[in-house]
Amino acid sequence: MIRVRFAPSPVGHLFVSGARVALANFLHARRHNGHMLLRIDDMERDRAKPAFAESIAHDLTWLGIEWDETFQQSDRLDLYAQAADRLRQANRIYPCFEGDDELRAKRDQRLKRGKSPIYDRAMLKMTAEQRAKAEANGKLPYWRFLLSPRTLDWRDLIMGPRQAKLTAVSDPVLIRADGTPTPLFASVVDDIDTGITEVIRAEDNADNTGVQLDLWEALTGKPPRVQFAHLPPLVDTGRMRLSRKVGSLSVRTLRGDGVVAAALATCLAQIGIAGAAEPAPPTVLAKDFDLRRLSQTVAGFDASQLLSLNRRALGRMDFSSIADRLPNGATEAFWLAVRGSLDLLNEVRGWWEVVAGTIVPPVIEGEGAFLKEAEALLPPEPWDDSVWRVWTEALAQATGRVGEALLLPLRLALTGEEQGPALEALLPLIGRARASNRLRIAAA
Repeated sequence: MIRVRFAPSPVGHLFVSGARVALANFLHARRHNGHMLLRIDDMERDRAKPAFAESIAHDLTWLGIEWDETFQQSDRLDLYAQAADRLRQANRIYPCFEGDDELRAKRDQRLKRGKSPIYDRAMLKMTAEQRAKAEANGKLPYWRFLLSPRTLDWRDLIMGPRQAKLTAVSDPVLIRADGTPTPLFASVVDDIDTGITEVIRAEDNADNTGVQLDLWEALTGKPPRVQFAHLPPLVDTGRMRLSRKVGSLSVRTLRGDGVVAAALATCLAQIGIAGAAEPAPPTVLAKDFDLRRLSQTVAGFDASQLLSLNRRALGRMDFSSIADRLPNGATEAFWLAVRGSLDLLNEVRGWWEVVAGTIVPPVIEGEGAFLKEAEALLPPEPWDDSVWRVWTEALAQATGRVGEALLLPLRLALTGEEQGPALEALLPLIGRARASNRLRIAAA
């Protein structure tokens, strides 16, 4: 069975970049009837917060992403300690005592001599007496992994053939001086323990792949069977430029702005795939999802595409599914009138103010006589769906106006906007008293 995992660090809310990784894991697992694990990587104790873990889980659920199992790394310290002991007994980790200043000085010296700034493995030459003396002086060791002197080749499920020359990489720290594991170490131990078969993640983690494969083999004693798939970084390629970097857009902000879950999921699932798509929940998107179809180079996030998908998603939503997010008093007739004109759900409040509030339209220069005639010809109430047609036909006959010359001044006077929902549906909701008052103000 295919087993994947999404492993967020709860040091902030879920961003679009993370949601894309989570979605790719879910779609891949669901497409192949696999298993998805939600692992909370909370080993950064000074930054990890339970509230952020809850927020991330909430955003994933809202987006339509489900998981089969979950745990947090802080509950598995014994497992990491046991793994470290196995590596220690196999002489694959070694103690180090250099501080940050000493390491920085060593790095600078290597660069000045034209050498690669990788760690020089000086601590491998330390004697037992030297170690005892360092510990007697109050120093606690941290532990580095002794990388194999080889070049690793693997095939990325998205990027294709890849390679890592381990002799060009510093031996990574696996255990800190306080005894806690680093994220790299804990992640590999967890992936082995939970039987992960495919690691689908962002490209910015790709540099660790060779190290992780070497560590995996050192821990298990056999070549790893896990496969990796790296998603290209998100880039803003849309016509509508974003106010912040794509990767730092939070899911909760988009949700608060009125983005529908199906629209965001579809937008993220389509990144790197040619062709248009209709908004759909992840369970539907999974049917056609294939890692091999994803672009190796372009991961364009287009805000205008997201808004287009969101408009279509909102336009299909019935009143019962959205009523609790509409302004107090909003009716089904109102929702049906405006739903096809919304890019974001939060725009609905402005249109509710149009039909039920006290907006003040602009004075329309040069249209005073026309608007006064329009007010005079307003039919008496009660109004039904035919009132717009009856009124505009009478107004066209009285003034000789047609097309935009007739319609645009009326829309501006009645709504304060040049575009929006069909006035056939809005006018009965606005009512005669509001319509008359706004025509009078716009004609002043």
